[in-house]
Amino acid sequence: MKKIIKELNIYQPHSARIIKIHPQIQGHRLFLVKFEDDKISRNFTYKPGQFMELTVFGSGEAPFSLSSSPTRPGIIEFCIRQTGKVTDSLFRLSPNSLIGIRGPYGNGFPIEKLENNDLLIVAGGLGMAPLRSLLRYVLDSRERFGEVTLIYGGRNPDDMLFKYELLDLLDSPEMNCLLSVDRDDSGTWPACIGPVTALFDRIKVEARSTYAAICGPPIMYKYVLEKLFERNFSYDRILMSLERHMKCGVGKCGHCAIGYKYICMDGPIFTYQEALDLPEAV
Repeated sequence: MKKIIKELNIYQPHSARIIKIHPQIQGHRLFLVKFEDDKISRNFTYKPGQFMELTVFGSGEAPFSLSSSPTRPGIIEFCIRQTGKVTDSLFRLSPNSLIGIRGPYGNGFPIEKLENNDLLIVAGGLGMAPLRSLLRYVLDSRERFGEVTLIYGGRNPDDMLFKYELLDLLDSPEMNCLLSVDRDDSGTWPACIGPVTALFDRIKVEARSTYAAICGPPIMYKYVLEKLFERNFSYDRILMSLERHMKCGVGKCGHCAIGYKYICMDGPIFTYQEALDLPEAV
């Protein structure tokens, strides 16, 4: 990472081109992007859990989580929700359009600590966007990790990010994939129906040898944490992605400050132990 940061000015947007755009759930699209400079494209790397600033020329910039994995270099992916001026402009772009990218920022998941341990990934709603990066990294480096379990819940099948991609993992021999929706009006959903926390009754995890990675709506954290504490997870083995409030990405604007921490620099990945000092974060 240090070598790449030396070559790149992370404060300066670098030209990149949109290669493909895939529709996701309503109001969300997956953007596949490639740096214009071939050297940057070949050498650029990052950690799952980090984010970047995307510039739409003439409209501004905004931070977005990386949904791709550094194990698949060349193309970087962002699952983006249409929510304001920058994303409105971004959604009007088409493949081959030019944008700016700077970063990566944030601390990412501590991959070195996760290796040789079991991993429990818990996602709710839009939380699958940043956790997809971690999931792909682990599956692409499968021999370096123990048992892998994914729990992901959404309101209904139409609200699940990467739905077909994840449905393909239901029968995967490399991991345990559990998907749930609150309701299924179509009657065709092939997985579980009920709250995401109900899926905990279907898994077996050993807290002493497992790290839990969580991302989802604020209300989800409360109930997921309760389930983890019931299974005696220690605070330092619970990793939480707290991505709200970020703007500049480099701790200058103060927009993401919570207490004495900056989400964009000290996070967005925090252990639960660290999050205890950030009462406004969860």
